[in-house]
Amino acid sequence: MNTPDFDIAICGAGPVGQALALLLSRQGFPAEKIALFDAKTAAQAEQDARSIAISYGSQQILQRAGSWPIKASAIREIHVSRRSHFGRSLMRADDYDVPALGYVARYGDIISPMQNALAQTQVHMLRPFHVGHIEENAEHVVVNLKHTETGNHSSVTTKILVQAEGGTFADQTQRDQRHDYQQTAIIAHVTCDQPQPQRAFERFTDQGPLALLPQEHGYALVWCARPAMAEKLMALDDQAFLAELQVAFGHRLGQFQQISKRVAYPLGLNAQPDSTGRTVSIGNAAQTLHPVAGQGLNLGLRDAHTLAKCLSRQTTELTTAIPQFIEQRQTDRQLTIRITDSMARVFASSPDGSFTQSLLGISLGAIDVLKPFKNLLAGQMMYGWR
Repeated sequence: MNTPDFDIAICGAGPVGQALALLLSRQGFPAEKIALFDAKTAAQAEQDARSIAISYGSQQILQRAGSWPIKASAIREIHVSRRSHFGRSLMRADDYDVPALGYVARYGDIISPMQNALAQTQVHMLRPFHVGHIEENAEHVVVNLKHTETGNHSSVTTKILVQAEGGTFADQTQRDQRHDYQQTAIIAHVTCDQPQPQRAFERFTDQGPLALLPQEHGYALVWCARPAMAEKLMALDDQAFLAELQVAFGHRLGQFQQISKRVAYPLGLNAQPDSTGRTVSIGNAAQTLHPVAGQGLNLGLRDAHTLAKCLSRQTTELTTAIPQFIEQRQTDRQLTIRITDSMARVFASSPDGSFTQSLLGISLGAIDVLKPFKNLLAGQMMYGWR
């Protein structure tokens, strides 16, 4: 029997895939037995300007992986409210004895220190390669690769294959848990004349959640709306768009002044914690979520953290780590999916001003009164279920 080229191969060199490789290496797993595949070059990944929300728990995971500090803006307060209705909640880092509830960083600024840290190890980084057909047998997994620039084909073998390349909802094949929310997220960077440093805002409108996350000299905007409204908003010029944003958000930050280029993408739930004898999915490859509460990357990093521990503990047969990982991640995954799915469906499926939407406003007011519930919610957002 031929010895596989690698013990662990990871498809997808995004933050989740790279975090897994770094954590494995730092926990004593032989780095030279780990491979990472990605279709993008390192330079392309570092130029990605998307804004990502990182929970405090995820910051701790990145620190353990040796890829912190990064260029990021701290969130010390989160103000949650419903537009034109009673009910709001305010979470403060000081209430939980943490330096920040979370952070906001550009995708490229998360990736760059990870790539620098991996360069100091013997982990094999194979890019730019597109992963094609995958063949699994009793002894190993065969991964067929195509170089994205030259078109040359090759293949490698591995004992364990980790799928960490999820893509976006619109590009994915259907999984067991799938729901099209009929919502579109519009993302951009905006500035205003009365910023509130280190305070993030999550504002629920009749169309969906609108988030403003403090970043650099302004805010990262994630505005979720139904497709017809999103199409209308995307067609507006910058000043008209800012005027609509002003109406939807209000004047807590004064007047909105400037906006960057806008990007829109459809939203949905697509989840299935795939695993076989020698393959396992983590991050977006296992669960793609609605961005409400910003849990997508954070759930994926918790996947990587747990899988690294399970794999590092194995001294003989790596495949025994996969069922252990699935069992340990089941509760956190399903709880986070249920929370984000329920919140998204309230606005995606309910008529404007419906009773279910009104209940959310009432519950927001109750959160600040019911301290144990508020603490549980804050804990879930920062750390997940442990």
